[in-house]
Amino acid sequence: MSQPQPAPAAPQSDRPGEREQYVLTLSCPDKQGIVHAVSSYLFMTGCNIEDSQQFGDHDTGLFFMRVHFSAGAPVTLEKLRASFAAVGDSFRMDWRIHRMGERMRVVLMVSKFGHCLNDLLFRTRIGALPVEIAAVVSNHTDFEELVGSYGVPFHHIPVTKDTKPEAEARLLELVRDEGVELVVLARYMQVLSDDLCKELSGRIINIHHSFLPSFKGARPYHQAHARGVKLIGATAHYVTTELDEGPIIEQEVERVGHEVTPEQLVAVGRDVECQALARAVKWHSEHRVLLNGRRTVVFA
Repeated sequence: MSQPQPAPAAPQSDRPGEREQYVLTLSCPDKQGIVHAVSSYLFMTGCNIEDSQQFGDHDTGLFFMRVHFSAGAPVTLEKLRASFAAVGDSFRMDWRIHRMGERMRVVLMVSKFGHCLNDLLFRTRIGALPVEIAAVVSNHTDFEELVGSYGVPFHHIPVTKDTKPEAEARLLELVRDEGVELVVLARYMQVLSDDLCKELSGRIINIHHSFLPSFKGARPYHQAHARGVKLIGATAHYVTTELDEGPIIEQEVERVGHEVTPEQLVAVGRDVECQALARAVKWHSEHRVLLNGRRTVVFA
């Protein structure tokens, strides 16, 4: 069933002829007539389709669609959500309509490795990521000064075995108070509880090196060097109760030669981790990623 998400009202532009931009995403059991029903609804509502992508998965029997469309007054986001419900119900759709251009509010989490954190902060500052970083949370204070230089609130939430429930409760409180839509584990080296993973299902993205499960534990790049690997990789995925087994959003690889040192492997690994995570955050915040069981459909 549909679960329309509330969004803060934004004033309609008073410039003549200007049209608001929206994006509709949906998934439902595949059957004839879905595209026709959606396009007919948009036409009858006075909307214009700017771009449309769709995919029917023969393995799962599900259909996925992302439509970027525009509409002028008196069409509003609230009216669209209310009137599309009948279409959604008739096809048993899980659907969302969002206003394009609204920056998704994000919390970044980090521990002792700051390359992904710094990359996301910089990309956001220059406008390369359509997000608003509401806060950075860390179980250490190493990057408090860095975060402060970007004008972003920093929250130090220490975590021990005994204090994990309280720490996660503080995180959830922050997420709710700040209207956060996405949590990004930018090399946050703490295992989240099953309850937290379920509470934020589909709203947490993690990054890790792609040597798992071959090189688990400490110093994975040094383990990889000892085995003579030829590809360095990273995987960005949604967090689930299964550790590092969530639906994959994006992966990146870089070929390396026999002459590369362990330290150089680490440097290459940092770069591919940043690239994969940044793309995953961008695509999620642009509503391009739809869950398909243990997999994802990415309309990039």
